[in-house]
Amino acid sequence: SGFNSIGHMDTMLRGRHHIGHCKEGEEFIHNVFHVLVLLFSGKEKCNLSICWLQYEISKVIQCLQTKKKKKLKIQGRKSKKLAKNLLKAPDNRNDLSLWKLYAYLEWLLGNTDDARKVLDTALCTAGTGGLKSSQLCSLGLLYAQLEVELLESLEGAVASRAVHVLTKLAESGPYVPYSGQVLPVNILKARKTYEHALQDYFSKTLVSDQDRVSDTNQLVNLVGCYALLQYLTVGIDAAVLIYAQTSEKLEALGPQKCENTGENFGVQNFLTALEAVTLLHTNLLRFHMKISVYPLNPLREALTEALKRYPSNQSLWRSYIHIQRKSHSASKARRFFDVVTRSTDSLEPWLFAIQAEQMRKKLIENVQRAGAGEIHSTIPETGLTNRIIALFEHAVQSENGTHCPLLWRMYLNFLV
Repeated sequence: SGFNSIGHMDTMLRGRHHIGHCKEGEEFIHNVFHVLVLLFSGKEKCNLSICWLQYEISKVIQCLQTKKKKKLKIQGRKSKKLAKNLLKAPDNRNDLSLWKLYAYLEWLLGNTDDARKVLDTALCTAGTGGLKSSQLCSLGLLYAQLEVELLESLEGAVASRAVHVLTKLAESGPYVPYSGQVLPVNILKARKTYEHALQDYFSKTLVSDQDRVSDTNQLVNLVGCYALLQYLTVGIDAAVLIYAQTSEKLEALGPQKCENTGENFGVQNFLTALEAVTLLHTNLLRFHMKISVYPLNPLREALTEALKRYPSNQSLWRSYIHIQRKSHSASKARRFFDVVTRSTDSLEPWLFAIQAEQMRKKLIENVQRAGAGEIHSTIPETGLTNRIIALFEHAVQSENGTHCPLLWRMYLNFLV
């Protein structure tokens, strides 16, 4: 018992109190991690610890989504204890990725000041690698992103903690915690440093140097930091411009690199970087729309372009569904889903097309039942039901859909 609940399939449309993993499944996973940790050492042990902490964070996020304060408190205590124990291990002590996850955990639990202390400590002890260190860049980017999410508007953002972190990262000197102000001259210097770092990256990549190709993570973090700095100090258009220019250069470099080295591996790396940059771009646009008045069209266009290229990216689909819910016309989204499902084998477009229609059906039913006391649907909503069944039928007939248990479960669940 318990094995059927190890995945997240049991979270479908059930009551809030049912969401989550069952106890036996939890114990099984816990035991697996405990046994494996003893078998590894060095980098492998570090990677396993990262996986374990990511799993714990996913449970905290689940508690946050279900808004269960008591469960969140218990889960938070367990996860923090584990994180501290993992960081005490000699192999893990200096791993910035683990420190980053621990700080993120504290932030999710609402302990903002504790998370800042952890991030500041990690940045102080990380040395002076600056923009050349991939882990340092990644840590700085997360710190800045978390700080930006606390902003209610862009007024005064120039002197914010996020700008301080991004400018200090560019200085490549020892990190100094935020003291409440950022000097304009430091911002100008940082902007130039980021600009040159990006130019250096692309000029070096043009030479047939395979080490540069594998270092695409560093590029993504660099672009993320630079765009965020521009967003906070200049505005959204300046940030979008950086994402557009980077995407353009990556698109130009991909095929060229393949001809130079004759390696498919290089192109795959560039495509991964391009996808990550696109995700940063769309997330920033979504955030900007949340805190200020901004047209929806740039985000919609960016998402449709990205999804044609990366039809199996779940984060992009979630954003797409989120913005389409605000629209009263479903026809444009339906046409788009139709185009994508015809041109790809991946299952994600089908699953999200079904989810979008189910949300629409739920919305219409809620409106029809409003104030009726008992459930008396004024107009039986058969059109959407038939459309959803047709989508399921097409999806389960596709090569991948036939073998997808989640899809069959969703179909059975809907028919019930």
